Amino acid sequence: MSVVLASALVIALAAAWGTLAIGYRAPGDGLLRGVLAGSWAVFAIAVLVVLVRHHAAPALAVFAAAFVLLLLWWRGIEPSNRRIWADDVAQTLRGHVDGERVRLEGVRNFQWHTREDYTPRWESREYDLAQLASVDMFLSSWGRPSIAHMILSFGFGDGGHVAFSVEIRREKHEAFSEIAGFFKQFELSIIAADERDIVRVRSNLRGEEVTVYRLRLAAPQQRALFLAYVAEANRLAATPRFYNTITANCTTLVYRLARPVVGRLPLDRRLLQTGYLPAYLEGLGGLQAGIPLATLAERGRIGARARAADADADFSAAIRVGVPGVAAPAAADR
Repeated sequence: MSVVLASALVIALAAAWGTLAIGYRAPGDGLLRGVLAGSWAVFAIAVLVVLVRHHAAPALAVFAAAFVLLLLWWRGIEPSNRRIWADDVAQTLRGHVDGERVRLEGVRNFQWHTREDYTPRWESREYDLAQLASVDMFLSSWGRPSIAHMILSFGFGDGGHVAFSVEIRREKHEAFSEIAGFFKQFELSIIAADERDIVRVRSNLRGEEVTVYRLRLAAPQQRALFLAYVAEANRLAATPRFYNTITANCTTLVYRLARPVVGRLPLDRRLLQTGYLPAYLEGLGGLQAGIPLATLAERGRIGARARAADADADFSAAIRVGVPGVAAPAAADR
């Protein structure tokens, strides 16, 4: 490959990244961002024209200077906990640990009437780590089999559950975009919620396919993972960070939390293709032993049970009926 061709390829890639970065994060409204992104693209094309006309040195110098300025601007974009947030991510989770007692402030317990109509409710709840009894993984998918959202729910001896979900923290005017997730569009948040909120809204109102798996974790691992979520939530409350579609999403962040707890957790493409995560966990012995994965998935699908238990105070117990590893229906969520 010639030097000119290699230089052109580097400029083209940098120009494409810069166009998207400006298009998503430049100040102003959509029209202004479009004009700025278009101007950058036109500038890059002009540089490429000069380059291929055998003026490589000045072309590279001009583009390098412009790209350095772009990177300086990019580095100056900082995450914040002070924005006008969408209602369902409006509060920041905080945890206080006192021995075996944990108090969580900002637990979401919305009453969802429709996908867009809801009664907001944020609560403080206390949990006794000595009563921690189980960890369940919910996977919620909405079309593509390789893509799913993961929620981990911790169960206690009194039948109560608290579900943790790593999500984008979007502003009121924003909607999720996988591409925008690469370009500092959203902050990162950890939501702690009642299952009748965070699971039911997906299974009953959004029509997503939700499957639950009972994880095989020893009691000390369950406790350590719960506390890892609490510690990470406190870090995000003190020092916000951006969501990233690959490096800081609903699975990769949990992977980082779980690795010190569980030990050997090899990197695998299924950590990004979350819909295939059960097969990854099965290979590590993290699911119920002696039961085929297809059976675990079939018996773990909660759709029909969730719709039948829509207004049931024992929603959490009802959706787990027949799930491998769940010995008996539990009491209602607190």
